[in-house]
Amino acid sequence: MSYYPEPPYFLMFAGFAIALAAGTAFAATLKLIVAKWSSDRAAATKAQLPTAQLIIPYLGINAGILVFLAAGLEIFGFPSWLAASVAAPLTLLIGLLVWYQLGSMLSFVEKKGFESLDLDSWR
Repeated sequence: MSYYPEPPYFLMFAGFAIALAAGTAFAATLKLIVAKWSSDRAAATKAQLPTAQLIIPYLGINAGILVFLAAGLEIFGFPSWLAASVAAPLTLLIGLLVWYQLGSMLSFVEKKGFESLDLDSWR
């Protein structure tokens, strides 16, 4: 009889599924917002990134990643409290950096246009 708990494989797959579902919603919402913003750009509207339509799926992505990382660390033998205390700041830091990068990319596009993001051109 074993006294070791089962590794949280279900939590790992559930966290991945949550992040994937929220990421799909985030991508669709971001495409709609950018398409609307680029069509209304002649009206001199400022690109606003932190809307509730974007923040909620983005928080879902981060929650899924947090569960995925914590469960993955538990699978490798870390105690639950240590896995959560490592995964939480890591997820928070990466989430904030990605959000900042997305905002800076949108402001870059706002200043120089969508053509500036074309990496294949040699202009």
